[in-house]
Amino acid sequence: MPSTTKTLYFMSSALVSSISVGMMGYGMSTHWAQMTLVCARGGSGLFNGTAVITLDLIYGNLTRTFCPSFEPPEEFEVFSQLIQTGAAPVVLHALAVSLLGLCLLFSACCILISLYNSVSNPYETYMGPAGVYTCSSLSACLSFVVLILFVLNIHVTDIAQDLLKNLIANNIPVDLKRTSSEMQLGYYLVIPYTVLSLLAIALIYMYDHAAYTHRREQQRPTEDAPKEIMMY
Repeated sequence: MPSTTKTLYFMSSALVSSISVGMMGYGMSTHWAQMTLVCARGGSGLFNGTAVITLDLIYGNLTRTFCPSFEPPEEFEVFSQLIQTGAAPVVLHALAVSLLGLCLLFSACCILISLYNSVSNPYETYMGPAGVYTCSSLSACLSFVVLILFVLNIHVTDIAQDLLKNLIANNIPVDLKRTSSEMQLGYYLVIPYTVLSLLAIALIYMYDHAAYTHRREQQRPTEDAPKEIMMY
């Protein structure tokens, strides 16, 4: 059986990873970005209409006023619309979603390895601290990449204009200008997820370092021992 110290450290790592998974799961189900555009009928130059696109990972919502007409809020599937917009937006979005799925997978592996170590003393390297290091570091790195990919897709590509043009019925010509793009809660929850993944690594490193120091102290050469101990 493992020591109480080892159990506490690995249980703490599992708890931290579980919180990060719950946080990421909630983040993936809520809004990630909101983009506001002004629009005018093609060639009129009168930008008196507005459109707001709220983007989740799977679904989106469009609310528009005089763009080019007043319409009730409309829900749409993000991937089906992005496929029609061109290569860059759909590729970046698909990469972000895929990497988020991998983040959850590696976090789940980290939880299982931590729980296993909290009740046993595995000799396999990949099932010990190294396994936690690997899984949590991959989760942290991939989630950081997601932050970059998603913000690039929102702020650099013309994803908002392309989505709106696809969603306007009858292919009515419109002129569009993006006025603002704001990241929402789902996006920002990736940041504490990354921090918690790094915290899981830090907890196991603290235990591993303490265990290594303890082993070194037990393996000191006999010449370092006091003379009265050497007599025995």
